[in-house]
Amino acid sequence: MNDRSRLEAALQQQSNASSDFDLNPDVALPVGRKLRPAGVLVAVSPSSFGSHVLLTKRSSRLKHHPGQIAFPGGKQDDGDDDAIAAALREAEEEVALPREKVDVLGTLPTHETVTGFLVTPVIGWVTDPFDIVPEPGEVAEVFRVPLDHVTDTSLYSVQSRRWRGTRRHYYTVPFGPYYIWGATARILQGLAERMERV
Repeated sequence: MNDRSRLEAALQQQSNASSDFDLNPDVALPVGRKLRPAGVLVAVSPSSFGSHVLLTKRSSRLKHHPGQIAFPGGKQDDGDDDAIAAALREAEEEVALPREKVDVLGTLPTHETVTGFLVTPVIGWVTDPFDIVPEPGEVAEVFRVPLDHVTDTSLYSVQSRRWRGTRRHYYTVPFGPYYIWGATARILQGLAERMERV
């Protein structure tokens, strides 16, 4: 089974929505909180060396998640039909990935972030090569990580650090010099679990 077929089969598997609080059950979430819808693009590109996932290192100047490893994406604007449209628009703005070069295979369950976003991860198959152009105001760096790396559940570990006076636990899946953690790692870990069941 090729990578695209494996991804399509993985999207047929069932799993629950996730959140930054999955590993922190003692956190009391405010009742009636309002989450802002957002979409991120898990862009998978085939190559003769195997498929890769496109990731960015966010600018240190950003208000939310500065300097962190992330998927291209962002909040859903009024002009977006849905979170899928938001993910495709943001990927075009952030890394110059033309939306017409992306086959949307489906979506994963939503992920709630500690910063108040309800993120829909969109799995997209990049059909043609394109020239990556990072948006300098938002993206410090763009890199690719092998799909086989981020879909190997044995490479994930749970780490912790103090945040706002409490110890917060989160998933990590480091790759070379890149520390992939938090929401990005949790979304990829959910995909990895599905891929293992295919």
